[in-house]
Amino acid sequence: MKIYVVGIGPGNREYMTPQAVAAIEESDVVVGYTLYVELVKELVKDKEVKSTAMKQEVDRCRMALESALEGKTVAFVCSGDAGVYGMAGVMSEVAADHPEVEIITVPGITAACSGAAVLGAPLIHDFAVISLSDLLTPWEKIEKRLRAAAEADFAVCIYNPKSKKRRDYIDRAAEIMSCAKSWDTPCGYVKNIGREGEKAVVCTMADLKDNDDIDMFTTVFVGNSATKVINGKLVTPRGYQGV
Repeated sequence: MKIYVVGIGPGNREYMTPQAVAAIEESDVVVGYTLYVELVKELVKDKEVKSTAMKQEVDRCRMALESALEGKTVAFVCSGDAGVYGMAGVMSEVAADHPEVEIITVPGITAACSGAAVLGAPLIHDFAVISLSDLLTPWEKIEKRLRAAAEADFAVCIYNPKSKKRRDYIDRAAEIMSCAKSWDTPCGYVKNIGREGEKAVVCTMADLKDNDDIDMFTTVFVGNSATKVINGKLVTPRGYQGV
């Protein structure tokens, strides 16, 4: 009995690891959020597919567990990396009373890595990854993390910067980080990483405010005090001598 929790990266086949492809091909059942299953439709067309809408993560885990307990090999797909804001942890919790079911985490390319590559090299030095979604984390704690990361001079990668219900969250995040970061700090954002309509923008922290171009499918990068723009690319130097 086996469940692969598979990170599929942005969803484009060329961004998927051979391990991820092999795990899906080996599986009898594929479980996932409807959009993510659609992204790998060419790999799952001959398999049993179980999918749900958003905000039903625990239900999907239970569906995967039920299939595994029936003796089937399951691929539970999620975007990015299965262990970075992915489903590996939740799946392990749901299956905690079933040690006979083997849970295997298959890593994928998370948005911090794929988005940074599009922009240049903004995460070359120490950095923090922070989600602005307060569905599972109180905003007070998110605010504390943003302030601490800014004061520690981390480059910051921001997930879930804005949604229909959270229109001003990236604005609030920028205000919080301005306690220790200049408004002209080099920043950037990437929309639809590795998918149709990909768009990358290099800007300043001031440009993040009142920005209607940023949405839920955008990953935002805020530089540290050394970050600069080199030939249109966002670069955070690591400090090598002679450069």
